[in-house]
Amino acid sequence: MAFELSDLKEHNSELLNLLTQHLPDMLWVKDVEGTYIYANKALCEGLLMANDTEEPIGKNDVFFALREREAHKHQPSWHTFGELCFNSDIDVIKNNQAMKFEEYGNVKGKLMYLEVYKAPFYDKEGNIIGTVGAGRDITQMKKSQFDLQNSLSMLEQQRKQLEYQANHDALTGLPNRVLFMDRLTQILNVAQKYDEEIAVLFIDLDHFKEINDSLGHDIGDQILVEFTKRVETKIEITDTLSRLGGDEFCVILSDISEPDYISNIISEIVAVVKESFVVGNNTLYVGMSIGIVIYPHDGEDAHALLKNADAAMYKAKENGRNRYCFYDENMTAKAYERVFLEAELRKAFINDELVVYFQPQMDIRTDRLVGMEALVRWQHPTMGLISPVRFIPLAELSGMIVELDRIVMQKALSEFAKWEVKGLNPGRLSMNLAMKQIEENDFIAFIKQLALKENIAYELLGFEVTESQIMKNPKDSIEALQKINDLGICLSVDDFGTGYSSLAYLKRLPIKKLKIDKSFIDNLPHDAEDAAISKTIISLAENLNLKVIAEGVETQEQKKFLYDNGCYFVQGYVYSQPLAPEAMEAFLIENKAL
Repeated sequence: MAFELSDLKEHNSELLNLLTQHLPDMLWVKDVEGTYIYANKALCEGLLMANDTEEPIGKNDVFFALREREAHKHQPSWHTFGELCFNSDIDVIKNNQAMKFEEYGNVKGKLMYLEVYKAPFYDKEGNIIGTVGAGRDITQMKKSQFDLQNSLSMLEQQRKQLEYQANHDALTGLPNRVLFMDRLTQILNVAQKYDEEIAVLFIDLDHFKEINDSLGHDIGDQILVEFTKRVETKIEITDTLSRLGGDEFCVILSDISEPDYISNIISEIVAVVKESFVVGNNTLYVGMSIGIVIYPHDGEDAHALLKNADAAMYKAKENGRNRYCFYDENMTAKAYERVFLEAELRKAFINDELVVYFQPQMDIRTDRLVGMEALVRWQHPTMGLISPVRFIPLAELSGMIVELDRIVMQKALSEFAKWEVKGLNPGRLSMNLAMKQIEENDFIAFIKQLALKENIAYELLGFEVTESQIMKNPKDSIEALQKINDLGICLSVDDFGTGYSSLAYLKRLPIKKLKIDKSFIDNLPHDAEDAAISKTIISLAENLNLKVIAEGVETQEQKKFLYDNGCYFVQGYVYSQPLAPEAMEAFLIENKAL
């Protein structure tokens, strides 16, 4: 059968209309304003809720969205999809290309997702006059995707939960033995790479079984939880506390570069654990035995370290429980000496055992006194006179340095004031100052009150701060030292040359004097390196308009070298050793008589 061209066109038009009207996909054509030119049955019924395919012509999506909203005022989300469709139409026109979108909105009170393809619609001249589009309801597919994602998320959560349970103690939440050994191995790898030392503490609670047997495991569990909380407050965030099982715990200290750091941490742990545990109506006390090992000295892998720490812990129990023991006996003795000295130093404050000596500071051009440095000594009732080399580092680590400094300042100013009143011309009083002291909020007020009490002018006072302390936090140091400088007190950098100060910071520090460390003076003038360093410091001080003083000057050769190179102020045995107050007064009288 043959068709005429007009018949064929009519037939194709009917066929195309039949096809588009019965396809399940939504089909449409819009003008550039978003007004419908054509809409198929699937679009009218599934999205617009139009009465027939003719109704959308000349209307836009907003019309149908608002109509449904108005018809269902009690359901505000009944139809909002049409209000969300304009942006993608604009994107297609702007980009002049076919684009794929995923659009969603509420239809009949339910969320609908559409997969949409849109393309520009051209006239015969190739001008864009609108858009054509096709959309497919993919709500069910999206729901399946969401359900799958939720299922995967739940599975991931379950996996993480199972992994956590496999690596953590259920009661305390601490890493268990498995995770502890893994972390210890990783930390050892880093320590080996960078040639660092680490420590492992094996802690066992003494007689804990008796608590469980007499009061029940519930009471015992509460003590273990509280014990964990207390210990966690005393270790760094980079350290690891683990419960191996029962009443056995382990601590990894990953940075033990500071002297006596281990003993200091142990002392703090012992202090918080010895306080009573109040559980219900029970007030209980718990002791503990601690074994300590150091990598690499006491073992080169995790298993060896744990075994040796366990052995050291049992040795502590054998020695009477409620104590700690290093795997190396020499370290145990040293640690106990530190604890003993710390306790004795606290007693020294109460019993007034600290005494102040004074070492003259001299001008070698005239051999006349220009001032003195106050130096603390500890007069122990049984051990005799203890050098500050033994107890100053301990005071700094334990935090007692603030109280110690203030005791020295009070004693030194009291003696100095007497010599001023007597007209002995003691010069300037220099005192050592710890940076921790400056950080105290009341320090400036303390100095003002002390100077007022002794009637001493600020210009007669000086503070010496070590270079290494300043450079720990140079920016804050500058700000803190400036407050002292504003009073008129002379500031000096002590032990200069032993730290790593930057010239950029040095020139900003409010200092008046550099003090050449004794280590550079000892071998003068024969050691070429020490001679070069000393000359450099003297030259640096001159260029920065600072005075320079050398400490530890013991020989005439050293004195002459310093004089020849422009350092005119010294202190040391070449003039006098540190003197008790009575001897210092005699020195002042003699100096005045010259």
